[in-house]
Amino acid sequence: MTDAVLFDLDGTLADTAADLGAVLNRLRSETGHAPLPAETIRPHVSKGVRGLLGIGFALAPGNDGYAELHQRFLAYYGESLCVATRLFEGIAGLLDSLDAHGVKWGVVTNKTSRYTLPVMEALGLVRRAACIVSGDSSPRPKPAPDPLLLACAIAGAEPARCLYVGDDLRDMQAARAAGMGAVAAAWGYLGDGLPLEKWSADTIIQSPADLAGLLR
Repeated sequence: MTDAVLFDLDGTLADTAADLGAVLNRLRSETGHAPLPAETIRPHVSKGVRGLLGIGFALAPGNDGYAELHQRFLAYYGESLCVATRLFEGIAGLLDSLDAHGVKWGVVTNKTSRYTLPVMEALGLVRRAACIVSGDSSPRPKPAPDPLLLACAIAGAEPARCLYVGDDLRDMQAARAAGMGAVAAAWGYLGDGLPLEKWSADTIIQSPADLAGLLR
């Protein structure tokens, strides 16, 4: 039987693209750039601030101006964490079903706890989750297995009896390194790199409802 189901946050459990995109376009407006359309921003959301500043300003860590924009991005995001953020369709029902069947569930994200916990609180999930592991909860974030293994320890679950559901290649890499089932969420942001079919996921699911068939 499955001990626990762990979820990535941005792009898997919650659709945070609108709020993060609004911050990016606020920065672009302040620096004299036209706003980017949502469909341009969306694939980069799972890459965090680094990915968003990359698409928005063609900057990477170490480039001139990156650190200042990074700091402003985080400050602005902290002011507007959950304006438009919502659970993806079908997630609320899935979590209710997991609770009803006594299957633990939790969140493992590279988002730092400064932002993870307020988002989870706004979504009404903090007290329901068996574990919430953020990007600053362990020495190495995903794709290292450390945060997933920490989540299992907190939840009292065996990694081999857990599933990790995510919408990015690094999620699958982390799950496999942790020895748990790697489940790719096709409804997520998916990035702009390797196609989903080449992520070496154990399973690709098209909707949250499809997860029920994987529980054993």
